[in-house]
Amino acid sequence: MKLKKFYADWCGPCKGLSMVIKGAEDKITVPVEEINIDQEIMTSVEYNVRSVPTLVLVDDAGKEIKRAVGMMNETQLLEFLKV
Repeated sequence: MKLKKFYADWCGPCKGLSMVIKGAEDKITVPVEEINIDQEIMTSVEYNVRSVPTLVLVDDAGKEIKRAVGMMNETQLLEFLKV
């Protein structure tokens, strides 16, 4: 599994979510891939990202398991990562 985090440099909530992920990195057991929607437009289109921040949890084949849109705290993040 992998967590794909779609963000933009100009996005305030994205910066907040980055801080939450950084603060919880010792509890996160999946790799986190950061995808800048302004630089990786095709990947954003492929995953149908309409707003940021968007988290997409994918399996090893890249198939979406679930997604969350918007800011979340550490508890919500860790709950989201449970499968």
